[in-house]
Amino acid sequence: MTFATVLPAVLFGFGTSLALIVAIGAQNAYVLRVGLRAVTRVVVPVVVVCAVSDAVLISAGVAGVGALVEAAPRAVVVVQLVGAGFLLVYGAFAAKRAVRPVGALTVDVAPTPALVGTPAGGAVSADGAAAAAVPQPVAPARVVPAVLAALAFTWLNPHTYLDTIVFLGSVANHQPPELRWWFAGGAIAGSLVWFSALGFGARLLRPVFARPAAWRVLDAVIAVVMVALGLRLLFGL
Repeated sequence: MTFATVLPAVLFGFGTSLALIVAIGAQNAYVLRVGLRAVTRVVVPVVVVCAVSDAVLISAGVAGVGALVEAAPRAVVVVQLVGAGFLLVYGAFAAKRAVRPVGALTVDVAPTPALVGTPAGGAVSADGAAAAAVPQPVAPARVVPAVLAALAFTWLNPHTYLDTIVFLGSVANHQPPELRWWFAGGAIAGSLVWFSALGFGARLLRPVFARPAAWRVLDAVIAVVMVALGLRLLFGL
């Protein structure tokens, strides 16, 4: 098998994956918000959870699990109910933030050690010596809720299974047998690139979100997206 044979399958998988996930959705909106507010140590596990979850689901689709998903309608209904409830609750909280904004962008910061020779929280001396600001430590618990929310946005959305396991799995299995996993590799790479760009690229927008009005608009959009998706799941049963 040559590089010229493999490359089209990889690029096809990459493009198909991006076409499915690059859209305004619950998962993307959440990753964007995390990228805007959180430090790297929180963004990294969220991006990893989303990308690894997609990798598992895409691999399952290529392995033929899609037929099992289609054969278990009751399980899909349960996921729809739970997912709809989760999205509606999250949308309500986003709407509340839009109506009563907390304030401008305040990024979670890591602990900053005091400078040598300067008392913690001390003042700046007349000779220009730098003073150490009082550290604002990042609570370790912030990582856990962020990861749990990322898992919920990924695994409680039935459309995730339809897009990855059923659709991508079906497209992959229409490729020649020797190219199926190359297609899957391209699709997994597309997911990783997208979530990395969304999570880490969000920091470029932080100057915009230094204004409370920008957060109100974002939270309003998130609320509309979450509630619309939640109702779609609820009434799509």
